[in-house]
Amino acid sequence: MEIIVDRFVSDHDSTVSRILIDGQFMCFGLEDEYRADKVANETRIPAGTYGIKLRTEGGFHLRYREKFPNMHRGMLHVQDVPGFEYILIHIGNTDKDTAGCLLVGEQAVTTKGDMRVNMSKVAYERLYPAVVDAAAAGALRIRYLDNDRF
Repeated sequence: MEIIVDRFVSDHDSTVSRILIDGQFMCFGLEDEYRADKVANETRIPAGTYGIKLRTEGGFHLRYREKFPNMHRGMLHVQDVPGFEYILIHIGNTDKDTAGCLLVGEQAVTTKGDMRVNMSKVAYERLYPAVVDAAAAGALRIRYLDNDRF
């Protein structure tokens, strides 16, 4: 199973993407901005393909276990990103809610200087059950495309 993060617009703080699962649109995404040189907690991960596993430790896991008791089995954790650790897929609305992680939302605002996603919890409650079994089985990949950089 593959999640595609199709980055299509960015500004000095944020990047908005379309998120597809096996080619079908699921929701929108928001990350930090592109930087040629990484700045901790302020840079999106490089384009490429990575594995996703479930992370069952840490603060996010404990909070999400309480917030989503009927579905949470571990955080969606993007693996083996050079120079980055603990890249997760989670809820949030603006670049202030991410430190390199991928936020999900039902709606996207692409106004430069005010980019965000809305209805994040709703999007997460749709995306997570669609991919968690594949992540648990080690069969989930995520591919980031930089279509905002042309």
